[in-house]
Amino acid sequence: MFVKISPFNDQRPGTAGLRKKVSVFQQPHYLESFAEAIFRCCPQLDGGTVVIGGDGRYHNRPAIQTLVRMASAHGVKKVVIGQQGHLSTPAASHLIRETGAAGGFLLTASHNPAGPDGDFGIKFNTETGGQASEQLTEDIYRCTQSLDGYHVAEPFDVDLDTPGASEHEGMQIEIVDPVHSYAALMQQLFDFDAIRNLLASGFSLCFDAMHAVTGPYARCILGELLGATETSLLNCQPQEDFGGGHPDPNLVYARQLVDIMMGQDAPDFGAASDGDGDRNMILGKRIFVSPGDSLAVLAANAHRFPGYAGGLPGVARSMPTSRAVDAVAEALDIPCYETPTGWRFFCNLLEDGRIGLCGEESFGTSSHHAREKDGLWAALAWLNLLALEGKSVAGVMQAHWQRFGRHYYQRQDFENLDMAQADQLITGLRDRLPSLQGQTLNGLYISQADEFAYHDPVDGSVSKHQGLRIVMGEAARIVVRLSGTGTAGATLRLYLERYERQAIDMQPEAALSDLAAAALELLDLPALTGRNAPDLVT
Repeated sequence: MFVKISPFNDQRPGTAGLRKKVSVFQQPHYLESFAEAIFRCCPQLDGGTVVIGGDGRYHNRPAIQTLVRMASAHGVKKVVIGQQGHLSTPAASHLIRETGAAGGFLLTASHNPAGPDGDFGIKFNTETGGQASEQLTEDIYRCTQSLDGYHVAEPFDVDLDTPGASEHEGMQIEIVDPVHSYAALMQQLFDFDAIRNLLASGFSLCFDAMHAVTGPYARCILGELLGATETSLLNCQPQEDFGGGHPDPNLVYARQLVDIMMGQDAPDFGAASDGDGDRNMILGKRIFVSPGDSLAVLAANAHRFPGYAGGLPGVARSMPTSRAVDAVAEALDIPCYETPTGWRFFCNLLEDGRIGLCGEESFGTSSHHAREKDGLWAALAWLNLLALEGKSVAGVMQAHWQRFGRHYYQRQDFENLDMAQADQLITGLRDRLPSLQGQTLNGLYISQADEFAYHDPVDGSVSKHQGLRIVMGEAARIVVRLSGTGTAGATLRLYLERYERQAIDMQPEAALSDLAAAALELLDLPALTGRNAPDLVT
């Protein structure tokens, strides 16, 4: 049937899909109109297979029922749905690729809080398993602005809890174990025997699923397949409100894990993943591994894992991410690509075979095995490395810094700024950039002061306005950009980096304090906003 509507005017998706408060998605016709635009802009879905799943947050189940009815109305031949409506984002990416699907709907707001008063989101992944391109995203948005209605089948319910196949008016419906296919893939990539032997030797770990979708994956892979004890797997029962917490695996929101890992009786290894399973935090006994360092360490050692034995063709990082991986790429004599923030920019490089490993500072790391970042994958990669090295996490990091030098790095988030103030901060610094080049800052020569633009080497597209940067050669960097992952206000992110060729024993806060003070002065942030300190430091 065709339901007539008036167009919604606030459905511009960000780099990770459309994210709004649950109450917004619960408006009549809201989800349907966005999904309709996707069906209209992706004609390959008619007669094809579509994967559907989400992170289990509040409103996940009714949204899936709606999407299945719309898929039926738009001629989809088959829908593949994760049992209970669950699919981690990396597992969904893999399932799209494995089944030859024409695309997939992922219902997630990633690391944002959930529950009736929390956030909800939807994004569309293409047949590659990766996120929609900038052009497709823009086409979808433009379509929502002129919709007069949407197509949807008459109401019928799908049993999401029972695995198996069924049919509705010619459309096949398959409910699948969300973990099975992903677990099989991980066993191809890593040496499970070595990890199993490591855990059996008395090596201890702690994994925090943060009451989110990674819980069942951790129980199956870390517990059943590798032998981790049930007590070492925290918060592994997915809940619609993520246990009332903020499922962002960082030093602030994953406080339970951080306290355990920084305690006197800390396990040997700790890791956490976020709401939809695509982010990771890595810790050792009383040591935090920054995302940039983690990416660099894995790049330096990937050839030692079964799935990467042939070496890496190249690596990539987002522009604000620590340049630690650049030093590894130079030593390995492989390309290192610098992209804008947003995983979609890695996908072209992965599809073209230019890179085998990529990552970003916001706790995302992954490889050619999927077209999304992958939290549990990163934890398994570290466990495989520790099994080979016979060292502690701290020992691995010390050896890495001695070989490549150390990139002290910090991201400071100033959250819920007034949008006009945030724009004023960015505009003010942008206007000053030309005058900064060639000057000195903290005694360091500013070799580059510009706004980053990316020229995609695969498709030739150009992405402008991707962040402001002040570069002092190899010695230091300041990067400033606005984040698009929240649903209220503006978040200004300030990135600080300092490089020391000879690793020195200093905490990042101390190493970067002078650079942080200079950055706040350059932005004129205290005067414009009244803020003297960030809300979140990672």
